[in-house]
Amino acid sequence: MRRSHVTGRGPRKAEVACLPEGWQNPNPARGSWGPRPRAAKMKVKMLSRNPDNYVRETKLDIQRVPRNYDPTLHPFEVPREYVRALNATKLERVFAKPFLASLDGHRDGVNCLAKHPKSLTTVLSGACDGEVKIWNLTRRKCVRTIQAHEGFVRGICARFCGTSFFTVGDDKTVKQWKMDGPGCGEEEEPLQTILGKTVYTGIDHHWKDPVFATCGQQVDIWDEQRTSPVCSMNWGFDSICSVKFNPIETFILGSCASDRNIVLYDMRQATPLKKVILDMRTNTICWNPMEAFHFTAANEDYNLYTFDMRALDMPVQVHMDHVSAVLDVDYSPTGKEFVSASFDKSIRIFPVERSRSREVYHTKRMQHVICVKWTSDSKYIMCGSDEMNIRLWKANASEKLGVLSSREKAANDYNQKLKEKFQYHPHVKRIARHRHLPKSIYSQIQEQRIMRESRRRKEMNRRKHSKPGSVPVVSERKKHVVAVVK
Repeated sequence: MRRSHVTGRGPRKAEVACLPEGWQNPNPARGSWGPRPRAAKMKVKMLSRNPDNYVRETKLDIQRVPRNYDPTLHPFEVPREYVRALNATKLERVFAKPFLASLDGHRDGVNCLAKHPKSLTTVLSGACDGEVKIWNLTRRKCVRTIQAHEGFVRGICARFCGTSFFTVGDDKTVKQWKMDGPGCGEEEEPLQTILGKTVYTGIDHHWKDPVFATCGQQVDIWDEQRTSPVCSMNWGFDSICSVKFNPIETFILGSCASDRNIVLYDMRQATPLKKVILDMRTNTICWNPMEAFHFTAANEDYNLYTFDMRALDMPVQVHMDHVSAVLDVDYSPTGKEFVSASFDKSIRIFPVERSRSREVYHTKRMQHVICVKWTSDSKYIMCGSDEMNIRLWKANASEKLGVLSSREKAANDYNQKLKEKFQYHPHVKRIARHRHLPKSIYSQIQEQRIMRESRRRKEMNRRKHSKPGSVPVVSERKKHVVAVVK
């Protein structure tokens, strides 16, 4: 008799054999059936190191240090960066040694400077005794001397291609000279001499065409192939002391006259466009090489004014730090800064958008600074003064000259960002602003501060004791503009 599959044990093997694949009886005593459980996945954390990340290729290489930038691991990052910014600012003042060299050789005061348009190492200078010198900045030597005029050399400029240069002087002549010296056995003679009717006080060359402009009793536009001016422009009856071509809109000229006017001309119309009258006389102007409509004027009232030629009724910015008349101004090739020369025996570097200078340069021997130029590579500044020297300065006083390694560049960039981040902190700001000034300049700054405060207090008292609205509030930018004539 066969056993039952409920009570007996005979057919178990057959039934198990007929189960689906993957099924098993985990507990045969209880008789429960179900799917076979899968094996659990195991996660194993391992250290993986790539030798390229920490092994030096040679023994001369620098050890590589891994860094983790997780902010939770650096709880004191801001205090540490502040200390680094403070140390970077202190070191910047420690290593601030801007003076590089003095170019000696003139026998009278240096009256004008000009840059070579194609060569960074060539500079031209004109003196008050009629002598013109060509300098090589790399060797810091004079390579050529020309007795160009009788009396002062009033202006000097190079042709846009760099093959020749022009000079004007007190002998009423305009002369063109070869940039390269005469050959063996040849005499030093000008390529062209133009005799004018009046004394020319300034000259500037067009940036693209064989055209140049002179100023004296009027502004004359000359073609290089002609001995008479193409056109003459005049607005007023006073002498014009400076004329400058716009480097971007090259058909626009600007001039400043001794009757306190700044006049703009258009070569295409051969007529003046507009003029602005200031409180005091403007000595020279300089166009911004990156912004076509902006120019800066150096004034006798110790200030510099940046104008937009489209709106001359108010300057864009008033730059004030000098304590005597500003005699010359020149822009950096980047258009973000300019340098000014003053009668107070110093030169100052101004950011375009700020009213105060970021740097002041002076020496014990330097006297009244007549002319100044910013080199075309934006690294150096040259100034000529009336004690017969041309001085060469660094544009950034603490900058290291020469080839920098990648680590030095990275460190400089890092320190610069730290200084910008903490520039308004009181201690960092105080150290960064501190400059040593000669006693004469320092005392005049204090005296002018007292005078400004006195004028402000007087104006407030007048407004307080007058009828409301009878004494209007006039901004500093509008105070110095008398009128705009179109």
